[in-house]
Amino acid sequence: MKMPLLYNKTAIVTGASSGIGRAIALNLARDGAHVFLTGRDAERLEGAARTIGREGGLASIEAFDLHDSDRLQKFIATTAKKKGRLDIMVNAAGVDHPGTIADGGLTEWRDMFDINVIAMLVGSQAAIRVMRETKSQGHIVTISSYAGRGDGYRVYGATKAAINSLCMTLRNELEDEPIRVVNVMPGAVATNFGRNHGPEFVNGLLESVGLPADFKTGDVLPDSTLEALNARATAVFAAPDDIARAVLYAVTQPCDVNVSEIHVGPRKAFPQHV
Repeated sequence: MKMPLLYNKTAIVTGASSGIGRAIALNLARDGAHVFLTGRDAERLEGAARTIGREGGLASIEAFDLHDSDRLQKFIATTAKKKGRLDIMVNAAGVDHPGTIADGGLTEWRDMFDINVIAMLVGSQAAIRVMRETKSQGHIVTISSYAGRGDGYRVYGATKAAINSLCMTLRNELEDEPIRVVNVMPGAVATNFGRNHGPEFVNGLLESVGLPADFKTGDVLPDSTLEALNARATAVFAAPDDIARAVLYAVTQPCDVNVSEIHVGPRKAFPQHV
């Protein structure tokens, strides 16, 4: 019987309670990794872990807010201590607060930079430390966005542009070590990422593909709704699994192969004004 490519590997995924992070965790577990999931929603993390368990995989969870940098560092260090290694670190957590700069708020700006940029830096640094200590050949994967390519995509786009620059810097820093840095840039994906958007936008999108539309800002759309949205709008929305497969490809390459950036998305570009 063929051994799974990630057999005996240890992986950490942030933002793993839903969407892209959850899909990444499931795919890594299916290929043999023991996946340690974190996010803010304990109930949804438990659901992801149960799914992994039913499929014969290994999953451990810990729910906390990534604004707590000390907790994130401890989570990564404890994981490596338990397993004696860390092979894959996936920075998948992200948040978007739409709005203009002229009318935006400091709280929302700080939230985006704290989760999208600072947590990525903290997680990556902590992962590097334990990969060095355990002499692991590792991959550090960060989920960025098409919005970070410098097209003026609001403050959110600025956080993703920062990530793109930081990944490039980190890749240069680690090129002589057995740690690879991968930057995955998705296009529009059908997830709950739009929970901070206004009802008019989200409900209009749902109605456009014939789905019930009673969204209120902050709501979590059921998985069944997201699956239906993806199925009915494949031209403009990629599925979380599409991004997860790109991550799986990158982390199953030999350490001497540098898969530095992956752009993956639907065949049509999503409108820039959303």
